[in-house]
Amino acid sequence: MTDRFFVDTNLLVYSRDTSEHEKQQKAMKWMTRLWCDKSGRVSYQVLQEFYITVTHKLQPGLPIHIARMDVRSLMSWQPVSSSDSVLERAWAIQDRYGLSWWDALIVSAAQIAECKYLLTEDLQENQHLGAIKVLNPFQADPDTLLS
Repeated sequence: MTDRFFVDTNLLVYSRDTSEHEKQQKAMKWMTRLWCDKSGRVSYQVLQEFYITVTHKLQPGLPIHIARMDVRSLMSWQPVSSSDSVLERAWAIQDRYGLSWWDALIVSAAQIAECKYLLTEDLQENQHLGAIKVLNPFQADPDTLLS
């Protein structure tokens, strides 16, 4: 079985952000590999943050119909829903690691999705949060890691 990668909002956003060419190229490389391997996972929190960011915060913003198409496509990545167990686990993660509430929710969802890696630039590279290893997708190369 292929290792699972939980994708934080920033990787999805940069894959659509034309103002950050270098990050966009790296994000697209990751996204292509995750689609090919069927190893990407997200949460509804990530999908919601992505939609708002690409339609309201990017300059230029993504057209709504394209953003909705992206979200619909990402639904095949088996998004983790908010639930009692996500919240309870997030509180434990927040207390243990001192993470922000939003980051704790991301880690909780990644754990519930049984991911080995969390792709984000918001946490410390190579940090272990339980069984999950944090990777900065703009420093780690998918071809090297997944070869």
